[in-house]
Amino acid sequence: QVQLVESGGGLVQAGGSLRLSCATSGRTFSTYTMAWFRQAPGKERDFVAAERWTGGSTYYADSVEGRFTISRDNAKNTLYLQMNSLKPEDTAVYFCAARRGILVRPIKDEFDYWGQGTQVTVSS
Repeated sequence: QVQLVESGGGLVQAGGSLRLSCATSGRTFSTYTMAWFRQAPGKERDFVAAERWTGGSTYYADSVEGRFTISRDNAKNTLYLQMNSLKPEDTAVYFCAARRGILVRPIKDEFDYWGQGTQVTVSS
């Protein structure tokens, strides 16, 4: 079965940076779309960024474009989210997600597999 494990969250000051990791296991991900979502308290789980495991195209939510970068390390079977210029409104639990095949819509219902989440807190 597919397993996704996020790490790298923590407390950071506004303007700082964090790099989240998503370790994958269980299957080959060569046909998968990978993504990051986030969920703040009392809010819906929102799309952040997505990338094909192979293929290179990347997609970002307007709220993070220019600040966040999604990438992968095939040798380590790991997905990353580099977060720069962090803002307090970026505070959320960040989830790694996977979908077999092509992403149709950047919404949570399109993804079949999820990690447990990692907390990111950005202080003023």
